[in-house]
Amino acid sequence: MGEISKVGVVGCGLMGSGIAEVCARAGLDVLVGEINAEAAAAGKARVTASLDRGVRSGKLSEDDRDTALSRLTFTSDLGDFTDRRLVIEAVAEQLEVKTATLTTLDKVLESPEAIIASNTSSIPIMELAALTERPDHVVGVHFFNPVPVQKLVEIIPTQLTSDDVVERATAFVTTRLGKTAIRARDRSGFVVNALLVPYLISAVRMLESGTASAEDIDSGMVLGCAHPMGPLRLLDLIGLDTAQSVAESMYEEFKEPLYAPPPLLRRMVAAGTLGRKTGRGFYIYDG
Repeated sequence: MGEISKVGVVGCGLMGSGIAEVCARAGLDVLVGEINAEAAAAGKARVTASLDRGVRSGKLSEDDRDTALSRLTFTSDLGDFTDRRLVIEAVAEQLEVKTATLTTLDKVLESPEAIIASNTSSIPIMELAALTERPDHVVGVHFFNPVPVQKLVEIIPTQLTSDDVVERATAFVTTRLGKTAIRARDRSGFVVNALLVPYLISAVRMLESGTASAEDIDSGMVLGCAHPMGPLRLLDLIGLDTAQSVAESMYEEFKEPLYAPPPLLRRMVAAGTLGRKTGRGFYIYDG
């Protein structure tokens, strides 16, 4: 079907803005969708701020930044995605939000060969694909935060995803975006989160039980295990609401107690202390 050049990204939060940025920097025509004009403007500001940081760090020239921005178009109407050949949904990690997005895209995409990709962290792809008229063209393409920095992408086909779609999606993220792809089975959590989430939840339980302070838990893993970041700081970076949604999805599928969100995590999410994005989580952040 030729090389993918017209890409759509639905959702321009932390993950969506990063996906849009790397696609634009790779020379693609990128259409970004958000729920309304205000959210679209915030998404554009998020991408621009990231590109500006690249200029300040010397990783991008001002011309590179301006060229990348010129490849980005923002909309609040999913009907504008008609001509896209690949659309990556990066909306909230909630089943009802994702299913509404995918069913709408299924109706508006003009080409029967267009690929619908989900950036879900944990929801089984088949649950999303089954609601469309093109389940053979739905695949999981899971990026990691921050997308411009992290090299890994998980490719998750379902039982119905065609081999051609898997090959095209893999070639897109490796050849066009310069990422490293790994293949995962369509099970909640895939590869990375299936290993990571129990570890993160264990750290919350350790804090909750009073075994150690947040600072000592994080220092222990950074200095004792050579991790670049402790588990509680990592949870603050991911977003506690996102972490809770991923854990709930994995617990729903496997019914293993190690996946169940602990009470402390639920209380912090209920209080709106979600980590870096709200300025307070396990730590307090300025700016």
